[in-house]
Amino acid sequence: MCGIVGYFGYRDAKSIIVKGLKRLEYRGYDSAGIALCDGSDIKIIKTKGKVSDLEDKITAKKNANGSLGIGHTRWATHGVPNDINSHPHQSNSGDLVIIHNGIIENYAAIKKELVNRGYSFQSDTDTEVLVNLIEAVQKSGNYKLGEAVQIALNQVVGAYAIAIIDLKKPNEIIVARLGSPLAIGIGKDEYFIASDASPFIEYTNNAVYLEDEEMAVIRLHKEPEFRNIKNGDLFDPYVQELQLNIEEIEKGGFNHFMLKEIFEQPKAIQDTYRGRLKVNKGLVKMSGIDDNIEKLSNAQKITIVGCGTSWHAGLVAEYIFEEIARIPVEVEYASEFRYRNPIISDKDIIIAISQSGETADTLAAIKLAKKNGAFVFGVCNVVGSSISRETDAGAYTHAGPEIGVASTKAFTTQITLLTMMALRLAKAKGTLSASDYKRHLIELETIPRKIKTVLESDALTKKIASIYKDATNFLYLGRGFNFPVALEGALKLKEISYIHAEGYPAAEMKHGPIALIDENMPIVVIATKYGHYKKIVSNIQEIKSRKGKIIGIVTKGDTQVKALADHVIEIPETLELLSPMLTTIPLQLLSYHIAVLLRKNVDQPRNLAKSVTVE
Repeated sequence: MCGIVGYFGYRDAKSIIVKGLKRLEYRGYDSAGIALCDGSDIKIIKTKGKVSDLEDKITAKKNANGSLGIGHTRWATHGVPNDINSHPHQSNSGDLVIIHNGIIENYAAIKKELVNRGYSFQSDTDTEVLVNLIEAVQKSGNYKLGEAVQIALNQVVGAYAIAIIDLKKPNEIIVARLGSPLAIGIGKDEYFIASDASPFIEYTNNAVYLEDEEMAVIRLHKEPEFRNIKNGDLFDPYVQELQLNIEEIEKGGFNHFMLKEIFEQPKAIQDTYRGRLKVNKGLVKMSGIDDNIEKLSNAQKITIVGCGTSWHAGLVAEYIFEEIARIPVEVEYASEFRYRNPIISDKDIIIAISQSGETADTLAAIKLAKKNGAFVFGVCNVVGSSISRETDAGAYTHAGPEIGVASTKAFTTQITLLTMMALRLAKAKGTLSASDYKRHLIELETIPRKIKTVLESDALTKKIASIYKDATNFLYLGRGFNFPVALEGALKLKEISYIHAEGYPAAEMKHGPIALIDENMPIVVIATKYGHYKKIVSNIQEIKSRKGKIIGIVTKGDTQVKALADHVIEIPETLELLSPMLTTIPLQLLSYHIAVLLRKNVDQPRNLAKSVTVE
């Protein structure tokens, strides 16, 4: 969940690390810190708050320089967000300094043993325990730092991405990972370390992504030494050429990353189906599916696992798969699936969805499924992520970097990819007629253009937001394919505005939520003209009779809902199963504008982080 950055080379480490931390602040922003080594001393500056607060402290600090340094932006797990619990952490001797993303589960037992051996602790963190364990190992056998790190990591239980430096050896950085991402950027006479490649993309395109239970000893003017943590065996890493574009991680004239990413959705969806959707030939080409088509099309059941927005995308996919591919689908929270002793066999198909590809609960669900012999298909956005490596097959969405903590384009591109997957299976199984199949392909290709039309309602949505920004509760209603969109709309509002909101199937309104409705309650109703339209109109009439305020998402040309609702936002007509990609857009914009009007930090909502890499 935390973000880590390191630099070793000929440049000023401070400026590179601070800039890198700003790019990783989506991973956590409870506190920030930096350690700089000038060859004779290590200066540590850290603070509760954001990277901007750290910058102020650095400016006030004299002689905080060096060409070797590590930095950290924290999402708190062990210990409250304060200066003391901020990273980096020092060992008792002051020689070792560490930054850490992850959780050491057995830290309490290790801490007790270290206290018995005379160690003291300033913070409440598991990280301070880890750095002192490494020091204790180092001293016990006169080990080199790399050896001590390896031995210590074989004693801990949990997840980690770490970078550690030693004042006595200011010519090296040790890095290691298990369950948390870590990339090493390789430049000319310089090295970069980061949770993802964004902090160093303007300096080098060459990177090594460490796999689980791998570590590296990085020394200047020498080739890095890569080892397996379990057995110490050396290995040659795969050096990857990065495709990331610097413009993709900048705001590009928008006030917030979230707004930029909402408006990027037409392009992101096009990028997701580009080269895969071949309308003229009547084909969907996806190697991960084509190579396993027999296994997938013969599935008796598909289980989809995910968390948060990815879970909502899975719910949409459930409706789509069952509608056109006629395969039963169950959708599970990854966090529940992994703990409830699920019934899994070698006949099962699991689809795991994650924007980052690093979500801890989803990764654990994957490992459980594979252990029981299931075939696991991954859907993620980040190339080289853990999920892409752990799954049997998969496909990338091509949303591009999503910096805003509240997912937007990740959701619509996940639905795009899962729709293509369902269409490919439907063709293989013969569950769609040739004409219907072609019609779905044609309509899917039009979705980016239709989203651009929906985005033209931005000004109207902002006006509606200004009316309801002070509401304390919202209700979101949808049916069929758009019930998951109601859940997603409510989640967006909760995430960035901190207003309580609930998503419900519209028919369930009478089974409880109707008690909440009064003249102060805004109800967002997804009322497109498809299958359940008449039922939705009845629900709206019930709301009106109780003085609820209705914001309707309707198909262009609608008259019935328009006559009843207080406000309507129109979407172009499309196939019912593709409508979630359109109906979600006004809900994203509504949440965004309410949060902005309430002066909330849209891109970095409190207590949240982009990638949940801890359990």
